[in-house]
Amino acid sequence: MELYPTIEKSDLKSIKTFQESKLKELLVYLKSNSPFYQKLFNDNKIDINEIKTLEDLARIPTTSKNDIQANNQDFFCVPQTEIVDYSTTSGTLGDPVTFGLSDNDLERLAYNEAISFACAGIQKGDVVQMITTIDKRFMAGLAYFLGLRKMGASVVRMGPGIPELQWDSIFRYKPKYLITVPSFLLKMIDYAEKHGIDYKNSSIYGAICIGEGLKNQDFTDNILSQKIKERWDIQLFSTYASTEMSTAFTECEFQVGGHHHPELIITEILDENENPVEEGESGELTITTLGVEAVPLLRFKTGDLVKAHYEPCKCGRNTMRLGPVLGRKQQMIKYKGTTLYPPAMNDIMNDFRNVSCYQIVIKSNEIGLDEIIIKISTEDEIENFVDEVRDHFRAKLRVSPKIEVLDFEVLSKNVFNPNSRKPINFIDLRN
Repeated sequence: MELYPTIEKSDLKSIKTFQESKLKELLVYLKSNSPFYQKLFNDNKIDINEIKTLEDLARIPTTSKNDIQANNQDFFCVPQTEIVDYSTTSGTLGDPVTFGLSDNDLERLAYNEAISFACAGIQKGDVVQMITTIDKRFMAGLAYFLGLRKMGASVVRMGPGIPELQWDSIFRYKPKYLITVPSFLLKMIDYAEKHGIDYKNSSIYGAICIGEGLKNQDFTDNILSQKIKERWDIQLFSTYASTEMSTAFTECEFQVGGHHHPELIITEILDENENPVEEGESGELTITTLGVEAVPLLRFKTGDLVKAHYEPCKCGRNTMRLGPVLGRKQQMIKYKGTTLYPPAMNDIMNDFRNVSCYQIVIKSNEIGLDEIIIKISTEDEIENFVDEVRDHFRAKLRVSPKIEVLDFEVLSKNVFNPNSRKPINFIDLRN
C-alpha cells in the first residue's frame, strides 16, 4: 500500500483534474443508488452530465445534518445485507444519525487512517497506544485500529481514562505514540508527578491528538498545547475528522494544518450565502466524499468554520491544508454585543491549572438572549478564584459570564460521560 500517495505531491492542475474525474464517478453512483440524491437531482432538474468541473458543484444544493436525520435511510446506497459496521454520530434534532459501512468502506477507512498516521510520522513497526474507545458505535476508535494495522504498526488498545493503567502499559509495551484527547495528557502528567513516575524518560515521542484544538489560527501553540509541552517535551499532532467524512486531515512534521487527501474527499469553504470564500477567509467546510459505498455525501455542510491554506508545504505535499476550527456555525454565541465561539472560552479555561474540570453552558434567557454559565470545579478558595476567572474573561473576551462552582464528583460525571469519547466541555441548551 502506498503510504505517501503521489497525487498529494502532484501539481494543483493535476489534483483538480483527478478530483473532477472522481466527481463524475460519484454522481453516476448517486443517481443509480441513492434515493435521497435521486430525488434531489429530480426536484432541482439537475443533469449530472452537466456537472463537469469542481466549480459546477455550485449548481447542486448543499446537504445538512438535518437532511440526513430526517431521511436517514434514504442516504443508504447498499442493501442492509452489505453493511458490516454501524456507526452513529450526534444529530441536530435529538436522535443520533446512523452511518453504515460496507466492507469496501472499512478498507477505505483503514487506508485513510494509514496515510494520515504516516503523514504525522508513524511508521511500520512503531508501537501505538490508543487511549480511545473502540466500542459504543464510535467510528474513530475502529478507524484508528484498522489504519494502524494496515500500515504495519503495533496497537495497544487501552481505552480512555485511568492514568495508572496507561502508565503501566507505557512502561510495559514502550509505545512511541499515543492517540488521545490532549487534555487527558495533563491528567497523566499530574498522576505521574504525584506518584513519582519518571514520565519524562518514557518511550513516548509524540501524541496524535483528537477532539480538542492545539493551535491558534497562525499555527502557534494554544494554551492547552503550551501547558502540556511545558511539563512534557513530546510532539503533539493535530487531526480533524468526522463520522460523516470518513476522512481525516492530519498534520505532518511541520505542523501547519491538516493535509487534504484529494483521493478521498472534495472540499469547499463557503460563506453565509453558500458562495466560495476568498482565499485567506474563513467559512463553513463543505465536503463531498469520494470512494464511499454505503453512505456517500455530496456537498455536505459540516457546520465547522475553518480557514484553508493553499501554499505548498515544506513536506512536499501540494494539497490544501485546514487550519484550526474557529468554531461551529450553530455554536456561535452573541453575548452582550460580542460574537464568541466555544474554542475561545476553552483557551481561557485552560489558562487555569487549578481547574479540576469545567463545562460551558449556553442557554437562552427569558428575553431570548444568549446567556453563558461557566461551571467549574476547583480546590482553590472559591470567592477569590471566581473573581480571578471573571476578570480573565473580561480581559481576554470583554465579557463577564456567570460562574458556578461545583464539587468535582458532581461536575465530572457530566464532563467525563462514559458515552462520549471526549470531555463534554460545552453544552448548548438554546432552542
